[in-house]
Order: sequence, then C-alpha cells, then structure tokens
Amino acid sequence: MVFTKREKIIIAATVAVLCLLVLDFYVLTPLLKERDAVKDAKARLLARFAQAKSLLDRRHVLGPKWRSMIADGLKGDPAEAESQLLRSLRNWSSEAGVKLSSLRPERSTEKTQLPEAVVHAAGTGSMSAVSRLLWRIETANIPVKVRMVQVGSRKDGTDDLSLHVKVSTLYSPGAPGPQKQVARSGGAGGGDQ
Repeated sequence: MVFTKREKIIIAATVAVLCLLVLDFYVLTPLLKERDAVKDAKARLLARFAQAKSLLDRRHVLGPKWRSMIADGLKGDPAEAESQLLRSLRNWSSEAGVKLSSLRPERSTEKTQLPEAVVHAAGTGSMSAVSRLLWRIETANIPVKVRMVQVGSRKDGTDDLSLHVKVSTLYSPGAPGPQKQVARSGGAGGGDQ
C-alpha cells in the first residue's frame, strides 16, 4: 500500500496529535497537578512556620512576664489567691482614695488548668480616685483582670461616683504553696474544694 504525500502528512499529523495527547494525559497534566499540590503544601507550611515563629516571639516576650507573675503572685491555693486579691484591693483602694463598702469573694467551679477567684467590690470616690484604682488594678504585678466595671453618679452635678467592679485572679492548683507543703508534711492544713 502506497501512500500519497497528502496521506503521509495526515498520518504524521494524526500520530503527532495522538502522541501529544498521550504525553499530556500521562506526563504534563499529572506534572502540573503535582506542581499545584506542592505550591499549596508550601503555602500551608509557610503559614505554619509564620505561626510557630510568632508563638516563639511571643514566648520570648511573655516568658519573663509569666515567670514574674509566678514568682510575685500566682498562688497554688484558691484561698491564698483570694486572700491576696482581697488584701491588694483594700490596699489599692486606700491608696487611690476610694472608700470600699463591700468586698464579696466568689470562686469559680470550672475545672480548668488555671482557675479563677473572683471578687466583687463596691465603693465610692471621685473620678480621679476611681481612675487611680482602675489604673492600679491594671498595672498590678499579681495576675489580676478587670472583668466588669460599673460607674455611676451618686449625686447629679458632683464628683461623687459609685463604683462596682468585678476582678479576678488566677491560681494554679499544681503550684506548691505554703499550705500544700504543710499538708504534705502531716500538718493540719486542709483545703475546701
């Protein structure tokens, strides 16, 4: 069978197109898909790397602050943490010039790694006294957080305000405190849970 020149060109073109289709199906398309998958994986890994780097940077910044909080005031016993917060609130309010009318402690029943002891405080004072008290709470060296603040005027047109503030402090049940050490040595130091 003898092919004409035109038939030979058509056969060669058909074979070339079929070869291209086979190369595309078995080589080019899988290669492009793999390249896209590698790009996606690289983007995910770079995002995870950035997140890990951010975490390490925060650790370097917050690590000394955390160690300071543990050394200065993170207690292991809820009663100690509550007592520390009550003493601190009394001291801060007297320094600021706020007259406290009530301090009501409340313990959280949540089971977390760092539970909180909460104190509700109510008092009266001038605007500058209230702001000094809030500033003192926010810049404290013990782990304390303002959870709620309510300020109202006792008399219209005067600088006599009523203050209701809810603050909390953290404690670490795993941290050894003086009471726990006494209890371990056989003393009568019990704790209510």
